Amino acid sequence: MNENAAPWSVWCLCADWCRVCGEYRSAFEALAAAQPQLRCVWIDVEDEEALLGELDVETFPTLLIAEGQRAHFLGPLPPQVGVLERLLANYQQGGAGSALAPAPVQALLQRLQAAHG
Repeated sequence: MNENAAPWSVWCLCADWCRVCGEYRSAFEALAAAQPQLRCVWIDVEDEEALLGELDVETFPTLLIAEGQRAHFLGPLPPQVGVLERLLANYQQGGAGSALAPAPVQALLQRLQAAHG
């Protein structure tokens, strides 16, 4: 990865009551520990409902992947950290799916970043 590139972040949108999220959280936190250059943020959708705006998260986990201020992906993923690692690597390498996400997703990223420094 380019040393001058913007830092990558992964925002996991889950719910405290969700059993799948509870099981996924330890793997997500292990990913964060294994890749300290990657910012991993756990967002409880019920605690942060105001930040989500019009977004209605129906499938858990839903992840937002961003490079600096630019969101690339927002969507549900299977609760397997390996799937996230492959998708993230694809974006970091400028793979086929490296286009920016739509404007509402960019706005969501800005709200999350503002709220979570």
